[in-house]
Amino acid sequence: MPSTTSRRRRAGAATPYLFVAPAVVLFLLVLALPIAYTVYLSLFRTEVSGLGLGRGSRREVFAGLGNYARTLTDSEMGAGALRVLGYGALLVPTMLLLALVFALLLDEDRVRARGFSRIAIFLPYAVPGVIATLLWGFLYLPSTSPFAQLLDELSLPEVDLLSPTGIYFALANIAVWGGVGYNTIVLHTALRSIPRDLYEAARIDGCSAWQVALRIKVPLVAPALVLTTLFSVVATLQVFAEPTTLAPLTNSLSRTWSPLMKVYQDAFARGDVHSAAAASVVIAAVMFVLSSGLLRITRSRAFGGER
Repeated sequence: MPSTTSRRRRAGAATPYLFVAPAVVLFLLVLALPIAYTVYLSLFRTEVSGLGLGRGSRREVFAGLGNYARTLTDSEMGAGALRVLGYGALLVPTMLLLALVFALLLDEDRVRARGFSRIAIFLPYAVPGVIATLLWGFLYLPSTSPFAQLLDELSLPEVDLLSPTGIYFALANIAVWGGVGYNTIVLHTALRSIPRDLYEAARIDGCSAWQVALRIKVPLVAPALVLTTLFSVVATLQVFAEPTTLAPLTNSLSRTWSPLMKVYQDAFARGDVHSAAAASVVIAAVMFVLSSGLLRITRSRAFGGER
């Protein structure tokens, strides 16, 4: 019979696993199993015989990598990816630059009403994306926009942000308006963790506030800036709610404007869940490669080469 001390040791060794078990179970049910099922679906296709109306007229057959080949050669998917890249080129630099500027301003001791400013900057992030898109959509429509009426009163040319070219700026503006606040809070939190003695030493050496910001603050918040860039890139590649909500207001947005919109159309409009699953796996793989590449490129500079 095992001794009491031995049983206690075994119970103590099992305690950490009991605390971790709920998180592991949640991870398996919410993330791992759906991913595995998506990969499984992507390896099959639906074969239809006859008119596809009778029993047994539709059956799943193994397709191998056929769905992936069709996804990678799909012109609509490629065009959607290019559109998202153009959208991201406008969005990510603008949003992160504004977030960094706001964070640096909020970190200055001479700034007044800092609490109100933080709330005002962060508040748009609390507005759901669909609601924000609807609000901005009606501001873009010439018939309902006060900006269009103001331009007309001033005899200035009308700016059509719902045109095929302007739609990129319209969507980027919605994302910037909603995302700057979150990134500002992250960067501001990183700035507040920097020892204030460094600033005092720099000022004693004759550095101005501008030099302190560029030579001390920005390099020290580089890890936080890298993470916010990574999150912003991932969120940009997943753009779905904004163009889907704005699509009924303009003909410039097709139902397959972004890759995720194409996945949605394949799965729920065309009923081809297998092609949609393959496209989802491809999009996830692209995000993983881009994220890993970005971290690898910036690790030596922002994280000191730590692994």
